[in-house]
Amino acid sequence: MKILMIYSSSFSYDTALKSLKTVPDLKEKRSFENVQLAFIQMEEHDELKPPLKKASNFIKWLSRKHPFEHIILHSFSHLSESKASADFSQNFLDEMEERLKLSGFEVSQTPYGYFLDLNIQAPGFSFARVFKSF
Repeated sequence: MKILMIYSSSFSYDTALKSLKTVPDLKEKRSFENVQLAFIQMEEHDELKPPLKKASNFIKWLSRKHPFEHIILHSFSHLSESKASADFSQNFLDEMEERLKLSGFEVSQTPYGYFLDLNIQAPGFSFARVFKSF
């Protein structure tokens, strides 16, 4: 598993292109302010032993370094050549969302199975961008 965390003072997305036939057709545009973005790639070996606890603890730890409590989970399969199955990845993100919500965070997910037009304002300061591999 690979996670790229980006603090964003302003983040928005717009569905651009459906990449999985199994997901419903969707046209969605959303915007957020002061969020912690979690770009997550599940790898093939994660299906054997999902790092849900480690990953959620890392996301919570880093998110608490900023004065807000909104986390955006985004499936991002460009951090490694190894990829987990689409079903596993979506289920993992759903479980991660529930786990983070139980810890008091507001959590949203970008639409799974879509390429998105992204707009990210990411100021530069300590802990604004952090990469972690599990």
